[in-house]
Amino acid sequence: MTETTMSDLKLRALMAIRDYGVNLTQFRNAMNEWAGLNATDMECLRLLFQKGVSTPSELARQTGLTSGATTAMLDRLEKAGLIVRRPNPNDRRGTLITPEKSSSEKMASWFASARKAQDELISSYPESDLEIIADVFERFAKLWDQEREKIQKG
Repeated sequence: MTETTMSDLKLRALMAIRDYGVNLTQFRNAMNEWAGLNATDMECLRLLFQKGVSTPSELARQTGLTSGATTAMLDRLEKAGLIVRRPNPNDRRGTLITPEKSSSEKMASWFASARKAQDELISSYPESDLEIIADVFERFAKLWDQEREKIQKG
């Protein structure tokens, strides 16, 4: 492969990654609006589904919200039936936040069309390509996590 072709392919890949991020953000914004939630509400839900349980302080730290804004967000999510607050058994003054049991199915229905489209797209690739695709996304996820840590450390 010539150096020009390699440079062109690297640029094409980086532009595709950029476009993926932009289009994913636009999709998420449209979904948020459709669901009547804001971007931070949905981010909180993604974090809760990933972790399973969190404290309001952890959610505030991860979303960048103040404690008051976090409380308002949790009030909205609880009112929508998407989260449950319960006492923290390890801290009698604390609260634990978990996704409401039915919220998983509720949110899955919101994303059914997108999940079907993703499955159709990913199923169109042979196993060898899927290994490369998985590797690229795993490595980019790690890269963004490392870059976030650098920013947070100053």
